[in-house]
Amino acid sequence: MFAGYSAGELTAIFAMQGFAGLILFSVFVLMALGLAIIFGQMGVINMAHGEFMILGAYVTYLVSNAFATHLPDLFSIYFFVAMVLAFLASGALGMLVEWGLIRHLYRRPLDTLLATWGLSLILQQIYRSVFGAREVGVTIPNWMMGSLPLTDMIEVPINGLFVMVLAVGISVSIYALMFRSRWGQQVRAINQNRVMAGAVGINTERTDRLTFGIGCGIAGVAGSAFTMIGSTGPTSGQLYIVDTFLVVVFGGAGSLLGTIASAFTISQAQSVLEFFLSGSMAKVITLLVVVGILMLRPQGLFALKLRK
Repeated sequence: MFAGYSAGELTAIFAMQGFAGLILFSVFVLMALGLAIIFGQMGVINMAHGEFMILGAYVTYLVSNAFATHLPDLFSIYFFVAMVLAFLASGALGMLVEWGLIRHLYRRPLDTLLATWGLSLILQQIYRSVFGAREVGVTIPNWMMGSLPLTDMIEVPINGLFVMVLAVGISVSIYALMFRSRWGQQVRAINQNRVMAGAVGINTERTDRLTFGIGCGIAGVAGSAFTMIGSTGPTSGQLYIVDTFLVVVFGGAGSLLGTIASAFTISQAQSVLEFFLSGSMAKVITLLVVVGILMLRPQGLFALKLRK
């Protein structure tokens, strides 16, 4: 696999693919953090999580066009407005879905899988009817274009750096929410013992709805970041849903640290293998290794200890 490459070329290849893997890692983290909250803390298998991401991407697309048409002087800052609106739109839809569908299916994970899979197909058709079947893209602001040369052979795209900084910021924010806020205490209390949490006065229904909404809102922000590195189509979310579930399960459901570590490991492995092999073979090898590790450690890399 490495034959024909000099040591210097291999070093440059691993460095470039490493940075490419960090960009993929950022998207994985943003997607997986929301899913870790929904799946890890609530036990809901949300197969429509990718569609919540694509909703955020389409919101970013609409905001980009609106700024380009009506506020061209402020176009350089449209992405920050788009991220906020993407979070609100995806979060609001998530809370509506939780109220109308998910709350009737708690403690029935297979039913949530089927219900949200059907929801994903409905949302895909809605996107196809509203935005068309073709993929759309946003115009990147000038300050995000170009790359930073590190050496003569290694360059880092600026938009990729921005996505990485965004992923770090969201990760820190989620940590603060989960472990330094009243809402996080309530979520963890419900996760450990729902009946007792309700007995001490925690509104479990409201907390569940807010938790699901925040998880979907983070997926919307991931969709905004996704527009910086790829085009958006009605089925684009399905390209990431399997990898995202793999990240969450491999890291340990409900563990934020495990989610981040798992996203980094899988993204780096896929990025490097894709250069020397085909994309499909890279996914197959990564999946086989992860499955092998899960056979030895089924609870994932970082398992939470809960009272039973």
